[in-house]
Amino acid sequence: MKAPALLAAALLLPASITPAGEVLTAAVSSLPGGPPAALSASQVPGPGVPSWEWPLAPKPRVLRAFDPPDKPWMSGHRGVDLEAVHDAAPVTTPESGTVSFVGVVVDRPVITIDHGNGLRSSFEPVESTLATGDAVAKGDTIGTLLPGHCSALPCVHWGVRRGEDYLNPLEFVMDLRPSILLPLTRG
Repeated sequence: MKAPALLAAALLLPASITPAGEVLTAAVSSLPGGPPAALSASQVPGPGVPSWEWPLAPKPRVLRAFDPPDKPWMSGHRGVDLEAVHDAAPVTTPESGTVSFVGVVVDRPVITIDHGNGLRSSFEPVESTLATGDAVAKGDTIGTLLPGHCSALPCVHWGVRRGEDYLNPLEFVMDLRPSILLPLTRG
């Protein structure tokens, strides 16, 4: 396969096929004349493998997906609802950070973790003994799940924001890029 075609193919493959960006780095490095001036081999992005952990164990089922509104004031689902094994299940922080809020919003207990770089995770309904300013490491228990968010099923609502923008939390724990089938080439 010629280098430009290999580069295009590598950009479309899921992370499981392109470990640590090896194929992509090789494709860029093998371009005639070397990498383009605007992109050196050391600047080739990695495969985007998510690095956060699930906030529930075992890996939960997604009961309600991320469905952001078209406009900030419209209704939508600004996070995901994850099924827990049982009420009072421990909720853990998916990434290290600092507790930035613990309290009640409307009628639900909420805890928010500031992960740095403008990223914050919020969980509800979660009761916590932590206080604003407490440091937490990835995987630390931040509270226990209370009943009531998903009717009869025990579940936690997990939202992620960068600044004021809501992001799909699943992007941080799963590779959501589409898989693309490429034609086989005869060698």
